[in-house]
Amino acid sequence: MIFGYFVLGLIVVIVLASIKQVNQYEKGVKFRFGKYVEMMQPGWRLVFPIIESWRNIDLRVKTVDVPSQECVSKDNISIKVNAVLYYKVVQAEKAVMEVEHFMYAVSQLAQTTMRNIVGEFELDEILSQRDEISNKIQTIVDKETDPWGVKVTRIELKDIEIPDDMKRTIAKVAEAVRERKAIILKAEGETIASKNLSKAAQELGKNPGALHLRTLQTLNDLSSDKSNTVIIGIPLEILRAYEKMKK
Repeated sequence: MIFGYFVLGLIVVIVLASIKQVNQYEKGVKFRFGKYVEMMQPGWRLVFPIIESWRNIDLRVKTVDVPSQECVSKDNISIKVNAVLYYKVVQAEKAVMEVEHFMYAVSQLAQTTMRNIVGEFELDEILSQRDEISNKIQTIVDKETDPWGVKVTRIELKDIEIPDDMKRTIAKVAEAVRERKAIILKAEGETIASKNLSKAAQELGKNPGALHLRTLQTLNDLSSDKSNTVIIGIPLEILRAYEKMKK
C-alpha cells in the first residue's frame, strides 16, 4: 500500500516537473535523446526529464547596439561609426541547430559588415548617404543570417565620429562654398542692376526734361528726411556754358 502511494507520488512529481510553459511570443524547440523532435507551440507542454530537453526561443524583435567601429573611408580618412540593428527569429529550430549563440553571431556579423561597407564610400558620401549605406548593410547581413532562421528588419547608422582636424577642414570647406555662393549671387545682382540702369538711362535720354524731373523727384525724397545731407550736383553743361561766357 505504501509502495503504491510512493509510486503514485513519484509519477505526479515527474509529470509536474515535465510541464513547461511556452509563452505566446515564444516557441520551444524539443529534443528527444538529443534529436530534434518538434516545435512546441505556446501553452503548457510536456518535456519528460532525462530523455527529453528543450530550448525556449523568443520571437520578438530584438535590438542590438553595434559598438563603435574604427573604419577607414575610401579616401583614407579614419572615422568611428556605430549603429543599431533590429532583428527577429523566424525559424526557431534553425536558430538553435544551425548556429551557436545566434545573438552573438548576428552582432559580430553586423560589426564586420559595417566596417567593410563603410570602407567603400568616401567621407562626404558617408555623411550624406546614410540611408543607402544602412540599406546595403541590412541586405548583406539579412542574406547571411537567413540560413540561421533570423530576419534582419532594419539597420540604422547612429553616429559618425570624425577627427577634430577633419571637422575644422570640413567647416572651412563649407565656409568657402557659402562665400562662393554669396559672391556669385552678388555678381548676378549687379549684372541685373546694371542692365536695368542701362534701360532706365535710355528711357531718360529720349526726353530732355525727363532727367530734370527725375532729379527734382530725388531731391523731394531726400528733403522728407531732415537727417539727410543733400548734395546738389551741377551738370557739366552749365559749367561749360559758364566758361564760354567768360571767354
